[in-house]
Amino acid sequence: MTIDTYLELLGLVQNSIIAAAVLGIVGGLIGVFVMQRDMAFAVHGISELSFAGAAGALLIGANVVAGSLVGSLAAAILIGLLGARARDRNSIIGVLMPFGLGLGILFLALYPGRSANKFGLLTGQIISVDSPQLGALIAICIAVLIALLFVWRPLTFDSLDADVAAARGVPSTALSLGFMVLLGLTVAVSVQIIGSLLVLALLVTPAAAALRVSSSPVLVPVLSMVFGFVSAVGGILLAIGGTLPISPYITTISFAIYLVCRIVGRRGDGRPRVAASTRRRLMA
Repeated sequence: MTIDTYLELLGLVQNSIIAAAVLGIVGGLIGVFVMQRDMAFAVHGISELSFAGAAGALLIGANVVAGSLVGSLAAAILIGLLGARARDRNSIIGVLMPFGLGLGILFLALYPGRSANKFGLLTGQIISVDSPQLGALIAICIAVLIALLFVWRPLTFDSLDADVAAARGVPSTALSLGFMVLLGLTVAVSVQIIGSLLVLALLVTPAAAALRVSSSPVLVPVLSMVFGFVSAVGGILLAIGGTLPISPYITTISFAIYLVCRIVGRRGDGRPRVAASTRRRLMA
């Protein structure tokens, strides 16, 4: 492929590049709380219901993003309301995942349209983002960012030590449900870029990588957003010149970053002390 051809293709997918950049940043930021609250499994559970909602919308000819949002929010609210304890949450997610995946596969089997549309819900589509979808995606991501910044301090306190936070008057139940809604929104808008099966690459892996090299309450979110941005945008830039779906490129870059961070960060002796100091500062 010549440079001119590559640049021409680059212009055709500019909406996807912008969407990937936004999702990488938002996914990296919310991923920090996902890791702190030990909810990586929840991301996968929400993505399965998001896939079912998107597949159902595709079957009836409705807006796929709207269907994805309905599925994600339904799963997020169910998990938030019924899964206050980790054990309960994991069992609920374990029930929702096969149900959502089976329902989504049923809808896709009944869908008479192009197979590329079916496959794209699972692995993402590089040219799937038109201007209205991009506008909706950016609006949702901005709303998620504003909400996260608004509840940053109490949510961090609740994520690090829920019992102490509740004793100090932090509304843990409301925070947990609110965070699940924000997570559901982020998962829903991520599905159209990377697909429902591999959404963890943007919402978990960047934050996990950042936590391997730092425990700073400031540096970890910054690194996580940078890693998410590099993974998402880098994946699209590589996928333009190839024939594979976008998701293998994004997941490979994300995993490579994690491996490098794991090798670099083989110390970690100071992390418990930093976490403890963070809790004391939040309690003050």
